[in-house]
Amino acid sequence: MTGTPGTPPPTAPVTNPSAGGSKTAPASPGTLVLAGTPIGDVADAPPRLAAELERAEVIAAEDTRRLRRLTQALGVHTRGRVVSYFEGNESARTPELVEALTGGARVLLVTDAGMPSVSDPGYRLVAAAVEHGIRVTAVPGPSAVLTALALSGLPVDRFCFEGFLPRKAGERLGKLREAAGERRTLVYFEAPHRLDDTLAAMAEVFGADRRAAVCRELTKTYEEIKRGPLGELAAWAAEGVRGEITVVVAGAPDPVPGDLDPAELVRRVRVREEAGERRKEAIAAVAVEAGLPKREVFDAVVASKNAARTAPSEGKGLS
Repeated sequence: MTGTPGTPPPTAPVTNPSAGGSKTAPASPGTLVLAGTPIGDVADAPPRLAAELERAEVIAAEDTRRLRRLTQALGVHTRGRVVSYFEGNESARTPELVEALTGGARVLLVTDAGMPSVSDPGYRLVAAAVEHGIRVTAVPGPSAVLTALALSGLPVDRFCFEGFLPRKAGERLGKLREAAGERRTLVYFEAPHRLDDTLAAMAEVFGADRRAAVCRELTKTYEEIKRGPLGELAAWAAEGVRGEITVVVAGAPDPVPGDLDPAELVRRVRVREEAGERRKEAIAAVAVEAGLPKREVFDAVVASKNAARTAPSEGKGLS
């Protein structure tokens, strides 16, 4: 399905009257195009996608076999050179693509599903193109993040995308604890074989009653949206779930001053410190989360520190 290798547009001769001859002008930089691809139903492909696939002189694809299936489904005949561009070769391939771009080529970047750079290859190439003054544009397309958010039934006015959580249980819990006080709606990607463990960890950290939605196989034949409290969703997922998964979790409720006891305030400060924040910044952030004066959180931290000094073996205070 791939055509013959593409070549940069020819340079135009520029006449220099004073020299009585001509010289070749340098090629103008090309264009990097990020193209969204269907996340399930091929009919969702943006109309411009077919045109860009046919026009591109170089096509960088996360999976060249899936690209071939996509072009066949769209009835597209590519003429450009097709190269692989995935996590394993992203760093090594980027300079090659930048060289093509600086030589005037139109380079199209497509990933397996959705928009490049969103938990997919693309960021390195975009950053390098920007650094070299190369134009970057996009063909907007389907997004599992926005589709799941819209279907979740949870607040959509403010949200944050967290991508995939770490595979190791301890690291996963650490990341979730960092997000425990986040009031915006949270969106995660997850592999089906890890979904039950992830939902159980979310129920432990966020609370079993926190509302969430598991969006499975979006836009495909067996699309399913399972909504409910995290505890119930974790029990459901324990039976086994298949397909591509996006999890949407409601943000933390607005705090009521006095709801959090000193021990919880200290715990939240500790979590932020372990994530790299300075203690002063952590105290200020927890105060905002809890709806309390900074002094009250500071006093709780100091009291915990003093208690730890008098009973060091318990290891419960901040050092």
